[in-house]
Amino acid sequence: MKNNSLIRILTFIILFSGIFGCAKRNLVYFSDIETGSSYSTNISQVEEPVIQSGDLIKIVVSTQSPESNLLFNSGVISNDSQNRMMSQQLPANEGYLVDKNGQINFPVIGKIDIEGFTREEATLKMTELLEEYVKDPIINIQYLNFKITVIGEVANPNTFTLATDRISILEALGLAGDMTQYGKRENVLLIRDQDGVRKAVRLNLNDKSILNSPYFMLQQNDVLYVEPDKIKSVQASTNQRTLTILSILVSFGVSLMFNLRYILNE
Repeated sequence: MKNNSLIRILTFIILFSGIFGCAKRNLVYFSDIETGSSYSTNISQVEEPVIQSGDLIKIVVSTQSPESNLLFNSGVISNDSQNRMMSQQLPANEGYLVDKNGQINFPVIGKIDIEGFTREEATLKMTELLEEYVKDPIINIQYLNFKITVIGEVANPNTFTLATDRISILEALGLAGDMTQYGKRENVLLIRDQDGVRKAVRLNLNDKSILNSPYFMLQQNDVLYVEPDKIKSVQASTNQRTLTILSILVSFGVSLMFNLRYILNE
């Protein structure tokens, strides 16, 4: 009798531990950098984002000629009844959409191929083209729809449109409110479309080597997915009825635990 009781108790404890047991999670970024120590690494060559089809870019042209500035920055110049120069300005949030052929339609010049160019390369090309029309043009190119997406076990999963094309994986997680306690910092998935290829890369944010990774800086349309740990997955797949049954089992187990000493003394 006593042996049977002990077997039942041990069986329950094993099942209980299997259901609710949780391996210790490492919630610390770069945990392999020891407390009180310093770490430095050479920054690898950062791969600059390139302009892609579907990008919306803002191009501002500055020259020594006010008339040229109006023409190249608005596309239309007209005179009013008093012969004052006027321009039909584009709304501030509008820009040049890179079409499916990788081109934009720029005033005077017409179609320009810029897909696959970095901002610096596109600026150089635009400068060379405009030098045929104006002297010493200054070109400024800026993304209007540079965006990244952060989903999964973060406080605020969302797609973020940025005013810059330089953002690190840590800054992206900061925009999303950081990972929850269930987020697997050692297994963050980065999805990137590049040169007609979609690739997925697993990143370990517990490891300091990520600071020198070519994926530390994000690119246009990158997606970060923070995977939940097993405990969160079990919680998500457990229905209310199962929770009720488990609650009863827990209560039963606690009762058995309290009475264990009396059974052992039989």
